[in-house]
Amino acid sequence: MSDSVFSKIIRREIPATVRFEDDDFIVINDLYPKAPVHVLIIPKEPYATLEEVDFDNDLFYAKLLKTARRVAKDLGIADNYKLFMNVGRQVQDVHHVHLHLMGGYVSGKGHFDFNESATRTPDS
Repeated sequence: MSDSVFSKIIRREIPATVRFEDDDFIVINDLYPKAPVHVLIIPKEPYATLEEVDFDNDLFYAKLLKTARRVAKDLGIADNYKLFMNVGRQVQDVHHVHLHLMGGYVSGKGHFDFNESATRTPDS
């Protein structure tokens, strides 16, 4: 994998606002937020896409979701957030796995920029 902007942030070669960090992940503010709170949860292991993470790597997947929950709580949005991930070189802007945590919505106005209703059923 080529050296991504996230790898450079992890090594502190590029500045970023770090909201959380441990041995496995770093969490930074998104430069182009799409929500009142929008951070990126980035594994320090430089997987280009989620499909590069071993399917049986339960520890990675568990730590990723636990980190998201911890950060949501720390940011005061534990009951008001979405998790979103682009997977694949055709849709990822940065070729380094990262999970978007977006929250802090007011009055139910927590919509993505794409048409969510296209994937909803009348009962949802």
